[in-house]
Amino acid sequence: MTVTVYSTPTCPFCKQLKDFLSENNVTFSDIDVSTDQEKAQEMIKKSNQMGVPVTDIDGEIIIGFNRDKLSELLGLS
Repeated sequence: MTVTVYSTPTCPFCKQLKDFLSENNVTFSDIDVSTDQEKAQEMIKKSNQMGVPVTDIDGEIIIGFNRDKLSELLGLS
């Protein structure tokens, strides 16, 4: 399973999301879209919006910090 988080350092929901993933021992790539314009464009293309966080779990896109949807896709109970 591949998990990618598009985030910025100042976003409180991004921090909550990454803390949630870490607490559940989920390995993820964290991409700072505030410093990587190419990855920011990739995120916009995938999600059709500019807000963070955006999580890509094996091609499934989650916008924002949606604990229930994340748990469902990650198989967490």
